[in-house]
Amino acid sequence: MRSLSLTETRNQLLQLADQLEREPGLVVEVTKRGRRVMTLLAAKHYEALLETLEVLGDAAAMGSLRRARKEIAAGKGIPWRKARAGLGLGS
Repeated sequence: MRSLSLTETRNQLLQLADQLEREPGLVVEVTKRGRRVMTLLAAKHYEALLETLEVLGDAAAMGSLRRARKEIAAGKGIPWRKARAGLGLGS
């Protein structure tokens, strides 16, 4: 994570936008008088976080995920090659 003051951020905003596009994992912490006031990240990274929060907030989806993890841990999973073949995706 990179940290910049509000003034530095303002002065570098165009360069930061380009850099965030090139490096989607980059996160910029913006501070004002030494205190974090905002965080900048690539739009794709932000969208992925929103999608993750949506899944985590869906009780039914999380229940299915927990059941699936238990089944896999108990050896009841299907090997990826077999699953792909069953979906008609080949091996």
